[in-house]
Parts: sequence; structure tokens; C-alpha cells
Amino acid sequence: MDPILVERAGGVVTVTLNRPERLNAITNEMWPQLADIFAEVATRAEDRVLVVTGAGEAFCSGADISGEGPATGPPLLHMREVGNAALALHRLPKPSIARVDGVATGAGLNLALGCDLIVASDRSRFSEIFARRGLSVDFGGSWLLPRLVGMHRAKELVLLAEILSAEEAMAMGLVNRVVPAESLDAVVAEWTARLSEGPPLALSMSKLLLNKSLETSMDQALEAEAQAQAVNLAGADVREALAAFVEKRTPVFAGH
Repeated sequence: MDPILVERAGGVVTVTLNRPERLNAITNEMWPQLADIFAEVATRAEDRVLVVTGAGEAFCSGADISGEGPATGPPLLHMREVGNAALALHRLPKPSIARVDGVATGAGLNLALGCDLIVASDRSRFSEIFARRGLSVDFGGSWLLPRLVGMHRAKELVLLAEILSAEEAMAMGLVNRVVPAESLDAVVAEWTARLSEGPPLALSMSKLLLNKSLETSMDQALEAEAQAQAVNLAGADVREALAAFVEKRTPVFAGH
């Protein structure tokens, strides 16, 4: 079986980790594949939204530390490949959704957190499980967690490595929505439809502004907003939005 499946439909790219027998644990060879997939989605104008999910009864149990899969060289070089995949996801200039059903632990949890939005089923479980394996946090968790839940909560999650229910993860601010398992696909489909029909350039710039917000001053943020809005106002999508409003129809955005 191909360990990573990529499907495209209506501007939505669905990337499925496809090792259900291993709870979709990621092997050494899969990290550069993920980086390449995310980089490809970034460059394809027809790809509007990314969905990351897992096959079977899990999202992703993290890195496969069982020894399966070919080694990629010294540990530091291997970890840089892991980091490259995290960066490719973080730099993706398009909206991304993690569709989480079942366990999301270790790098698997941080893969989900690296997406812009997370929709989880009520049977999902989450853990920064690294400490239980004698490891420190990776796949961007040290950067993502303090920004999502604050420093003390981040330390609690990483140092204690507790397993959270979907409801606990929701209360902590780790996920956007928890839904019954039977409603998961419908909610994800609704969100992807709304995002894929949105203005691609404006959504991309808004995402970038938010990603940089904690690293900039108010002055810098306002100037970046002004520059982004100037690009929007000079483009066709704003004119299309205004025309659609006047004509009482749904706008069709081209991304320029």
C-alpha cells in the first residue's frame, strides 16, 4: 500500500496517512514525501484547500520508532527532514484542515496543530507523548503549543505527556470543533467547501498576517495589513465580490 494517499476534488487536496495497521505512524521515508506534497500544493493554483487525515481508526500515532522503514542517515539529518515537513506545512499559503478521528499523538498531534483548523471526532484522543518514549517534543510542538495554549499549559502537555479526550482538548484550545464521529466528514466537507469558494489571495494573506502576528509590533502589523489590503483592492476578486453583492449571487473568486 502507498503509505500516503493524495486525492484532489473541487480544489480540495486530501492527504491521507495510510498505515492503519500502525495507527498511521510516520516512517523515516514518509517525512520528505510529506514535505514534497505540501510544497506541491503550495504551487498549484487549482489547489485551494488542504485536508490532512488518517486511514482507519487513527489520525496519526506519531513517528514510527519501531525500526520500520529505511534509515535516512545520522539522527540530526533525519530530524531536519522532520523539520522540513513541519516547515512546508507551516509555510503553506493556503488554508489547511486536520480531520482527526482516533489518536493524534506525538508528531501526529503536532501535524494536526500545524494545520490552520482542526475538526475532531468525539472519540479522538490527543497527547504530546514524547516524554513517555524518552524523547523531547518535535515537529514544531515547542513553537506551536505556547502560541495556542500559553506557556504553562504547553509545559503541562509536554512534561506530563497526559492523554486528553476530545472534550479536554477542545476546552484547552487545541482543536476548533468536536463533533460526533458520524458527523465528522460532513463538517469537514462544509468547511472545505466554504474555504475553496473563498478569495484565495485574500485568505492567503490573512493567514500570513496571523502567522506573523506574535513576532511583529502593532506598527509592523498595521503596515503589513495595509500592504495586503492594497493588493486586494487592486485585484479582480474585490470587484467580483461587489458585483455579486449587487446582483444577489454567490461570488466566483479567481485568486487575483
